[in-house]
Amino acid sequence: MQDIRCGACHRKLGAGEYVRLAIKCPRCGTMNVLRAERPAPESRRASYSGDPTHEHERSRCRAAQPPAP
Repeated sequence: MQDIRCGACHRKLGAGEYVRLAIKCPRCGTMNVLRAERPAPESRRASYSGDPTHEHERSRCRAAQPPAP
């Protein structure tokens, strides 16, 4: 969990997890509008670029097919 504090007076307004939150501080009256940061990628994934030998075969097969009506 994460502490949620007022941006002006730093009073603790709560604790939790949020995507978007709008909360008014009871001490100073500041309206605090918070958004979650973008999450970091969970893991690095290998990008699939295709096998070059199969790509050649696919393009050859597409050329042999008659055009759709």
